[in-house]
Amino acid sequence: MILRPYYLEALKKYRDVPLVKILAGVRRCGKSTILEMLANDLAQNGIPADHIITMRYTSENFDDDMTDKDMYNSIKAKMTDSERYYLLLDEVQEVAGWEKAVNSLLENANTDIYVTGSNSKLMSSEISTYLSGRYVQIPVYTLSFAEYIEFKGGGRSPRELLNEYIRMGGFPIVALSDFDEGAAYQIVEGIYHSVITNDITRRHNITNYDLFNRVVRFVVENVGKTFSANAIVKFLKGQGRSLSVEAVYNYLDWLEKAFVICRCQRYDLQGKSVLKTQEKFYLADASLKYCMMGFNPKSVAAMLENIVYFELRRKGYAVYIGKNETKEIDFVAVRRDERIYVQVCRNLPEESDREVANLLELKDHYPKYVVTMDELASGNINGVKIVYLADFLLTKDY
Repeated sequence: MILRPYYLEALKKYRDVPLVKILAGVRRCGKSTILEMLANDLAQNGIPADHIITMRYTSENFDDDMTDKDMYNSIKAKMTDSERYYLLLDEVQEVAGWEKAVNSLLENANTDIYVTGSNSKLMSSEISTYLSGRYVQIPVYTLSFAEYIEFKGGGRSPRELLNEYIRMGGFPIVALSDFDEGAAYQIVEGIYHSVITNDITRRHNITNYDLFNRVVRFVVENVGKTFSANAIVKFLKGQGRSLSVEAVYNYLDWLEKAFVICRCQRYDLQGKSVLKTQEKFYLADASLKYCMMGFNPKSVAAMLENIVYFELRRKGYAVYIGKNETKEIDFVAVRRDERIYVQVCRNLPEESDREVANLLELKDHYPKYVVTMDELASGNINGVKIVYLADFLLTKDY
């Protein structure tokens, strides 16, 4: 097992704090392995094996009709004394009312509780009711570039591995083996269909799968572009299909709740307000696009944005698209009282003048970056830092 220390450290920070620790992310991004890492760390720190209770709530392990009472009773039966028990509960969203069981275990037993899940039913109104103020969410993403290098071991340069990372994506199951592109995309396609089947179409009773799939493909084709639900409706109308704006909003919401896509809102830098229209959506992993449409070098520019967006999220930034009058800044990243501006472009110098000019129009003193695939790019243009993508991704903080 290759460790992912970032997540282990995040969990350690909250150890024995009376909060439910929720690890949430797209299927197969590594949540179960992180729980295994946690179990090993607890054992190494002297916690007896019988006080580390690990439960995995999948259809292979439990009946589909398991209730919250069944869940509570099965866990409580393993607790035979008054000492602290560490509960590691995997894929809890498969149990209806799981939050009631977890709340009871938090209140009525000496426990430290960690749960994982693959859809944001984990963040539903029921949690607000039963766990209000008593949980912390730790988002789990597919592998960062730094983690990808760790998974691949030594022997190859960051440049070579970066090109592979862009093509193959960061699902751990792909990174751990030496699959060719075809095999890798076939595996990712299986993950995607598992998400669509288990977390979306079945859960929300979608009967017109063809129409839903057309919406998904529109989103995938337009990664890194602003669009509205109305744009999707017009696109479908052009294909002779009819779908309401409300239905499109629902589809986008369900995709987001299954962590397939992530919404990036626009931020008006003059009005200092978040705008509600013309958002962008990014995919949980670049390989999700390639498994559906094949790898096309012409689509790399948009996927570079996708990679930078999630790297900023991993580092704890809230990320927005910047609107500066008629100009657009790819990313405005905010973390507490910190802010950075980031433009992403594939090639220099052809694109550098525009990207740098947009940043120079911002008159504050926050750090400004142009991130590029040009390996020889580095330097400073009137305070704007030009950075090679691999270096940007491997920088621990900005």
